[in-house]
Amino acid sequence: MNRSGGSSDAESEGSDGEAKLVDIAWVARRLGVSERHVRRLVTERRIPYIKWGHLLRFDPDEIEAWIDKRRRQAAS
Repeated sequence: MNRSGGSSDAESEGSDGEAKLVDIAWVARRLGVSERHVRRLVTERRIPYIKWGHLLRFDPDEIEAWIDKRRRQAAS
């Protein structure tokens, strides 16, 4: 499984190889949660996002960094 949660890399990269912004559905799939939960994270400002007019967009690299920051090591 690739970084985008099973989707092709073309979904999170533009034709020139640059990362493009993704929508709330992509983030919900990546996290394995509902879109409603992602909206709650946005409302509580607990997840990085971009507000563009009435649209919510997310940078996939920022989402991956946000996930990595919350990763906990197993107790030994």
